[in-house]
Order: sequence, then structure tokens, then C-alpha cells
Amino acid sequence: MRLVVATCQVDYAGRLTAHLPMATRVLMVKADGSVLIHSDGGSYKPLNWMSPPCSVKEGEAEDGQVEWVVTGTKTDDTLRILIEEIHHDSAHDLGVDPGLQKDGVEKHLQELLADHPATLADGLTLVRREYPTAIGPVDLMCRDGQGLSVAVEIKRRGDIDGVEQLTRYLELLNREPLLTTKGPVRGIFAAQEIKPQARVLATDRGIECAVVDYDALRGLDDPTERLF
Repeated sequence: MRLVVATCQVDYAGRLTAHLPMATRVLMVKADGSVLIHSDGGSYKPLNWMSPPCSVKEGEAEDGQVEWVVTGTKTDDTLRILIEEIHHDSAHDLGVDPGLQKDGVEKHLQELLADHPATLADGLTLVRREYPTAIGPVDLMCRDGQGLSVAVEIKRRGDIDGVEQLTRYLELLNREPLLTTKGPVRGIFAAQEIKPQARVLATDRGIECAVVDYDALRGLDDPTERLF
């Protein structure tokens, strides 16, 4: 991973346009190819980013300033970073990360819902568990009866943080053309218990809430049908 602290201006162009004026920020280039721009306050969410696969070309702008041009390999999206001054530049080998270790019930919930996605919504089928994004994997990527992609985030107890997490995933996933051929990726927030504030926030953001009955799901799980 490469970490650069720099005074920079950032312009994103693609399905939408976004501009970050000149300020000191952290530029993160991860081993998977993703590029993320962070500030020192406001949120742990990046201010802007480019998901892999993408390419980073370092050069100079017409005025001689250092310029990074990040281009999506599968899209025409570009992230142009104009650097006025570099304060720090370092590279670090983080090795292989074992990933988030979920507690037993939450992990088992994910396994059960992966086997029985239609319990969340009629016609829902599993595409993949742990679907990767630049900021972490979505628990389940599914497809509904109309062919729309559906991202499912699973928690034991659903609170506002979980809704925020799914919102960030949806922002990234809706930049992927392969997932949005039939329309935007929608989200389902699934939990054994969902707090009222989280439900209100999810509804406001167009995210469906699903209360999961763990014991009922366990009743659907037949160990004799497993290969191992």
C-alpha cells in the first residue's frame, strides 16, 4: 500500500462529476489497484475513490504541477489529482489480511441466508457471498426476479452504522457497469433486530429492511443435504 500526504485538488468525471478544491489530504493506493482520497475529519469514508481495476498514470500538468490520472479499466471514469506539494510518500507491504472474523451467530446467519436468499425477498437468488469492493466485501450479492442486482448486508443487531456501511457499498457498486445493466443496485439491510432509527435512515435512502428469524432459518438448514 502506498500512502501519500499531499496538498491536492481532485476532480472526478464519469456518471457524475465531483470536485475537491486544493487542500491537504491522504492519497491511498492499495495493492488491489484501488485509489482512495481521505481527509482528516468528517468521516472515515473516503472523499472520493476509484474502484479496481484501474490504472494510475503519474505525470505533469501543463503548468508543471504533479498530476495523477486514474482511469477505470472497464469504464470511462477518470479521477484527476493535481498535486501542489507532497508532504509524505511511503509504501508498505501489509501482507495477506485474514479478513473480518464475524461472531458465530452473524457468520451462521450469512451462511443460512446465502442458502435461502428468497426468505429475504421473493425471487431473490444468490450470485456470490463476500462480494468485493474497494472498502470491504458485501455479505451477499444477489439478483431479484427482474434481474436487478441486490446487495445484502447482514447484522445481528441492525443500527445506524450498519445502514451507513451498506450505503457506502451501494455507492461503489452502482459505479460498476456489469451490475447496473438493468438498473441501479438496490440494498437489503437484514438483521435479527433493527433499531427504529436505523429503519428510518434505511427507508430514507431507499434501502429495504428485513428482520431475520434465526431459529426459523436454522429449521430450514438440513445438514443431510450438505456435502461436508
